[in-house]
Parts: sequence; C-alpha cells; structure tokens
Amino acid sequence: MIIIIQCKDQIGLVADISQILSAAKLNIVSMREHVDKAESMFFMRLEVDGHSDEDLLTEAMCKILPAGALIHVNPVAEKRIVVMVTKEYHCLADILVRNNFGTLGATVVGVIGNHDILKKICERFDVPFSLISYADGVNDPEEEMIDQINAYSPDYVILAKFMRILSPRFVASFADRIINIHHSFLPAFAGANPYKQAFERGVKLIGATAHFVTNDLDEGPIIAQQIIPVNHSFTAKDMVRSGKEIETAVLAKAMRLVLSDRVFVYKNKTVVFEN
Repeated sequence: MIIIIQCKDQIGLVADISQILSAAKLNIVSMREHVDKAESMFFMRLEVDGHSDEDLLTEAMCKILPAGALIHVNPVAEKRIVVMVTKEYHCLADILVRNNFGTLGATVVGVIGNHDILKKICERFDVPFSLISYADGVNDPEEEMIDQINAYSPDYVILAKFMRILSPRFVASFADRIINIHHSFLPAFAGANPYKQAFERGVKLIGATAHFVTNDLDEGPIIAQQIIPVNHSFTAKDMVRSGKEIETAVLAKAMRLVLSDRVFVYKNKTVVFEN
C-alpha cells in the first residue's frame, strides 16, 4: 500500500502518522518526507505492508493532519495514459516499446496526433491512434481532443513532441496531469527552435526538461532534467540528433517518477522522491 500526504507543516506529524499506521497494524517499509521551510509545507510518501480499510485510514489521517491536507491512500498502481504527438517518433517509439513489454508503469490507452505520420507505428503496437488535425479550419481541434481524451479516462496526458501551444481551456481540463518534454535545459531557450538558439549562442551544454504544463509556455513545474556536453564542432543538426536521445531519456525518467507517485506539485515547483 502507498500513502501520499501533502499538508501544512506542524510539530509531531511523523509521530502522529506512525501511530495511526501502528494502530492499523501496518508496517512501514519505506518512508520519504520533506519540509519546505519557506512555505511551511510537509510532503510524505509511505510504502506500508499489511491490510487496512482505505476509507477508515484516510479518515483517521484527516483527524490528525492540518486542515486542507491532501491524502491519497493506495493510489492506482497501473496508470492510464494518452500520448499526444505531431511528427517526431523518438519519444513515442520509446513509450510504445516500454508499454509493449510491460515496463512503462502504465498502459497507453490511446495516441492522438495532429498528423498521421505516426499512425503506422501505433498500429504495429496495437495501440489506438486518432488523427485530429488543425488543418481544416472548420472544427475546433482542441474540443475534439478534450472529448477524445476524456473518452479514454486517463490519469495523465503525455506530450511526446506535440508541437502545438495548448489553450488555457485545454490545460485547465487536465490540470497537473499534462507532462511535456521540452528540448532544452529550462529556463534557458524556452519556446521554438531551442537547438538553433543554443547553436547561435555557442553553448557547451545542451539538455532536455520534462515538466508539467501550465498556461505559461515552458514554465511549468519541472519534473526531471538532464544535460550533455557539446562543443564548437557541433552543428545545429548535430545538436538536434544528440538532443533526441536525451529527450527520450528525460521523458522516460519523468514518467517513471510521476507514474510511481513520487512527484508532488506545489505552486510552480515539485518535490521529487527519486527512490
């Protein structure tokens, strides 16, 4: 059983929580906690052995935790995700392979693309693909996408190189549930063509950033980042080629952390318990 707690900090929280678990005959296998002193916020992830009524345990926790506490007892282990794509295949291919071999930590219930280029690879892995184009100028593509995503009832939406800016309406429909991979080490080189920007600036490091999507372009809470060295011999195309590998790795790491309930979002930051 996994227990997730996020609340205002106060003295004795760990002791009180431990007492409740002991009374329920639950053994703590793993406990990670963090206090954001500046915000006076408490974050905890527990793994426990034993059996207990989840509703009764939540009720008991509510009685001892500060008002407004967020408590999740035994969140769904196998999440459902929808992947959104445009034309680039590298992140989607990695997700589909992991999904096929049961190592993703989730089930890909559908892929939505605004071009049909990646339809065939989805068919090879027997994953439903929906084409929702921005080209006809008649229908509202975002309305269609929202309806299609809701039909799948996913836990998260993954933007695997979905190269469109989403409206506030779309973001609000899946608040704190949209994960994007951006091809730079944010906050540097936000927006379009980051590799071109990096090449023109003559940087010695390039990176990738996985983050939750908000209404502020490429400024949502960061989940995972990674960098690799480059030098004067790299062309912009070389940076793109190298960047694709790191994008795939960073998105995979971010998904692993989020899907195993190791990421807490508070304001525009995250608390991440990596192990």
